Amino acid sequence: MAAESQPEVPLAVRLPSTEKPLTVLHVSLYHPTQDPDTFANVPPKLQHDTNPLLVGRGPEAHLQLRLPCLSRRHLSLEPYREKGGTPLAFCLKALSRKGCVWVNGLTLRFLEQVPLSVVNRVAFSGIQMVVRIERGTSLEAFVCCFHLSSSPLIHRPQAEETDEWESKPQEQPPPSSGQRAPDHPGLHHGPSHPSPGGGTETQLQEPPESMLC
Repeated sequence: MAAESQPEVPLAVRLPSTEKPLTVLHVSLYHPTQDPDTFANVPPKLQHDTNPLLVGRGPEAHLQLRLPCLSRRHLSLEPYREKGGTPLAFCLKALSRKGCVWVNGLTLRFLEQVPLSVVNRVAFSGIQMVVRIERGTSLEAFVCCFHLSSSPLIHRPQAEETDEWESKPQEQPPPSSGQRAPDHPGLHHGPSHPSPGGGTETQLQEPPESMLC
């Protein structure tokens, strides 16, 4: 007598996963010169532990960009865990003494930092960067996937895309600015000035990207 056939069970059900999904940061990059050397050292994919991920032109930078106006350690993406939360959260910290970093409408100067949301627009030294966060459950590491764009990612006044912010007078921040991220000591929005150029709203463009991963 033939053995009774067993119903087919999906492999994912029969074999429980032993790996926690990692948080993925999809990082799109653009520079108006379109010089291929600028992004020559950008890896397609980078897995990183919970230490800060450094961006700059120095050899110690995890994301190394070849721009002479960039500081050796220009900024960092810093993972942390919010109180009562399981996924990793991230903040962006400005590390350059000579330039500014523009993040979601805020201008950050040396050692100022701001928590990141799901989609983030960043500009510094002519570089335009969009960071999209895809949540995972692992608290030990995260992955960055880097994409190069052939067209601008952010549309805003040209003056805001330079380091000339240092010499521009800044207006007082609105009363609603300056909140802190939960359970991350010292984390703040920085000066929270309205963006130079009259506070024109920044719009994010979905670019045609050359995907590297």
